[in-house]
Amino acid sequence: MKRLFSLMLLFFATLTLSAQGVHGGYRAAATTAQPEVPTRVLLILDCSNSMWDHWQSDAKIKVTQTVLLKFLDSISRQSGIEVAMRVFGHLNKEAYGTRLEVPFESHNLYKIQSKIKTLVPQGGCTINEALSHSLNDFPMSQGARNIILVITDGMDDCEGNICQVAKQVQMSGVVVQTFILGIGNGMDGDSRMNCAGRFIPVPNEELFTQTLYNVFALSEEKARVVLQVNDESGHLYDTDIPVVFYDANTHMARFTTHYGIDGKYLPDTLTVDPLVNYDVAFCTRPETIVYSRRFSSGVINRVEVTISQGNLRIGLEPTRTSLAIPDYPVVVRRQGSQEVLNIQQLGERQRYLAGFYDVEVLCVPPLRLPGIAIQENANTDLSIPTPGMMIVSKPRGLYEGSVFSEVEGRMTWLADLDGGKTSERLMLMPGRYEILLRPHGDNSYDRVVTKRFSIKAGLQTNVTF
Repeated sequence: MKRLFSLMLLFFATLTLSAQGVHGGYRAAATTAQPEVPTRVLLILDCSNSMWDHWQSDAKIKVTQTVLLKFLDSISRQSGIEVAMRVFGHLNKEAYGTRLEVPFESHNLYKIQSKIKTLVPQGGCTINEALSHSLNDFPMSQGARNIILVITDGMDDCEGNICQVAKQVQMSGVVVQTFILGIGNGMDGDSRMNCAGRFIPVPNEELFTQTLYNVFALSEEKARVVLQVNDESGHLYDTDIPVVFYDANTHMARFTTHYGIDGKYLPDTLTVDPLVNYDVAFCTRPETIVYSRRFSSGVINRVEVTISQGNLRIGLEPTRTSLAIPDYPVVVRRQGSQEVLNIQQLGERQRYLAGFYDVEVLCVPPLRLPGIAIQENANTDLSIPTPGMMIVSKPRGLYEGSVFSEVEGRMTWLADLDGGKTSERLMLMPGRYEILLRPHGDNSYDRVVTKRFSIKAGLQTNVTF
């Protein structure tokens, strides 16, 4: 029996790979093993009235009991998988209830088999309620690989929207995949179940057993993936790049790693879950994302991207000065976008994808540099003027005021002055400015005084009232 089980696992895993399509013919230098996580399979069994209907050799419930008992007996010695069982439609004739009959625990297959033998279909279809309760059936542990396996004939009317409930289950991030085995002749093209998970029609008893083996084989498989990053000329990148694997359905990060090559210029290999649909994000600026990839087991899958990057540095023009120049932040956005892509410091060199960017230096006033071109394997070095120092001396008493910049006759308010200080300093970029002063608490227009002045690069300018 054990040998038969191993052969069937191999056979059906091969069938699954052939149906999904694979990438092959690539040899990797090494394998990066991901941490082992427990795999838990929650069996949700339909015990509604329609399970008394005749199918194949007996009633659907009798066939299901026979198949499940033999199947669970054959995997009783397998390690690495925990099984629990929830049942719906079996509690009483009046209420459509569901209950976790056997929770997750070690060596519980005998308890599950014992409970299966006693099941009597009584109620209606409560598959929605069973799915919604299923999230609480899995133990709270980080990184567990949780799978739901529903066995139903789908014949009884179901209240509620199964698609909505199934989406909530999937979006929770608790469950990796939901499999639905539709037993009976009327389940081949049941569109109601397609949205709830990976629907597999089971038209006869023989395929019933085979499909169970196939699903459990999938629950143990791992997929190997090679990340390959090329430049525009087709050569491998030899710089490490952080990589994040996201669940494409929940948009939650599954794990992080990095792309790198060894001394022989061969990419590394990592292992991932073949049941998860991934978005693979390479942490460039901006991100390079490969959307919606599912990886097959038994072969080497390849994620290949082409990345063209260059460097950007914003510095100061060479000016002799004794002033302490602030470390101005430099905000970088993609051209035409309001979203901040990165904040780097003045004088710092950072890598970006080749393209056009809008750059803003957070000096006073802010300096905007639109449409800066970054080319592959090239350094883009830009210089801005060195700021100067404004020192304003106010008259005796409390005076409030404001500082404005003047550009082509337009006045832009920059900052307010402190009414409690008689002298203030402010670093300003070279240009023309105006200060407005008025006595504290005095709103008379004729008491307002202004003075214009200029700031020169690297120099100090005194403004006295």
